[in-house]
Amino acid sequence: MFPTLRRGLPDTAPMNEEQIERIHTASMDILEEVGVVFRDPIALEDWKRAGADVRGERVHLDRALVMDLIKTIPPEIKYYARNPENNVELGGKKSIFVPMTGAPYMRDLDDVRRGPTIADLGTFHKLAHMMPALHSSAHHIVEPMDIVVAHRHLHITYSSMKYSDKMFMGMTTSPKNAEDVLDMCAILFGAEFLETHAVATGNCNGNSPLVWDQTMLGAMRAFNRRNQPVLCSPFVLGGANTPASTAAAVAQLNAEALSALAYTQVVRRGCPAIYGHYLSTVSMQSGAPMAGTPEISLMNFMIGQMARHYNVPWRTSNLLGGAKTFDAQSGYESAMTMMAVLMSGANYIWHSAGWNEAGMHCSIAKFMVDSEVCAMGYRMAEGIKWDDFDEALAAVRDVGPGGHYLGHPHTQANFEKAFFIPKLFDNNSIEQWIADGSKDIKQRALEQARYLLSEYQEPKLDQAVDEELRAYIDRRSREIPAVDALNEDH
Repeated sequence: MFPTLRRGLPDTAPMNEEQIERIHTASMDILEEVGVVFRDPIALEDWKRAGADVRGERVHLDRALVMDLIKTIPPEIKYYARNPENNVELGGKKSIFVPMTGAPYMRDLDDVRRGPTIADLGTFHKLAHMMPALHSSAHHIVEPMDIVVAHRHLHITYSSMKYSDKMFMGMTTSPKNAEDVLDMCAILFGAEFLETHAVATGNCNGNSPLVWDQTMLGAMRAFNRRNQPVLCSPFVLGGANTPASTAAAVAQLNAEALSALAYTQVVRRGCPAIYGHYLSTVSMQSGAPMAGTPEISLMNFMIGQMARHYNVPWRTSNLLGGAKTFDAQSGYESAMTMMAVLMSGANYIWHSAGWNEAGMHCSIAKFMVDSEVCAMGYRMAEGIKWDDFDEALAAVRDVGPGGHYLGHPHTQANFEKAFFIPKLFDNNSIEQWIADGSKDIKQRALEQARYLLSEYQEPKLDQAVDEELRAYIDRRSREIPAVDALNEDH
């Protein structure tokens, strides 16, 4: 696995200090004057004790209170994997790539769109484990439809732990589900370890505009109490649940994210949290979410500036495609998104492999290509390397006018690392491409996936830990009614 990406390029910053302050002031005005609805009695009592102005379910947050709370969020996070060689960091100039999650459908090794199973989820976790530029196995890359909903979080978490020894995410589909995930993390790492080390990330989506619901807040508390990071993620459908204005949408999103970030510190001062969001704009023709649009790029640039203004790590979404197949539209949208994401300075770069059809399916072919594109983006974002500059210049004198560098010792020693050589992109002559079977990138990606899966070697769990995890899953599966999920908070 590649180590943590340490970005060597300057972050794109389209706003000047006056404009940053304008967004900040507008967000604070929203929090103070409009307020945010917290549909959760525990959160409302927490806010009252913290000194907020609570009117029914609507919480009006004084800007001084918000700023006092978010200043205790750690600016950087170190994540611990069960394999210490796969530990990573994020915040500041440090970034990681995380695969997509949440797809109810998949495109499989035959490029057939269908409902996924728990075995298919295992396939994606194996591929995530083997792709060098992916730093995480995420969690439910695809939804295992052969497992009852109420028990899925248990099997998803086990799959993340079993098939990869990279860091992973934790399910937040209910407060109790979140607690189950963290109990499993405690089995894997030790309960005391969780108190001082980040091992799993939860994601809590807001209901824009300006609403946080009981399920997400309860799951947030479960992670906060165990000192585990959460992504505080408003879900932006620009023009539908935000104003039809890029700058105003960011002001609203910023207010929503800050309200949740502040709440994490009400629950537990100093616990790690990540400024999150999901960005899309809405087609005014169909109402469908769009990917790769110019405004999404601009919002990423702006949100990056706001997160740095508050000195908190932040999350964005990467390589998003709206196409129904892995085609040119999907590639263009994904490339547009990645370039903006890398230049915006994002830290937790989620949905970095497989996302298509607005997240409705995860494509194995796209998963493979996206992973390679992440490797390309990683190399670009590292910035210019100067370590062999003088040595390379000496080759100019050796070769002189009219020569070539192919046989020079410097070229022989450095050609593999000097220029990125894609494995799945074809740059051969047309004759060679035809001789190789005239395969398009989808065919090459699926062949590579089959090959990798045939070579996969499971990073075995400790036998005692594995047995304890399985016993926990069996016990909780007996305790949880199979007909629905438990949403109570503890």
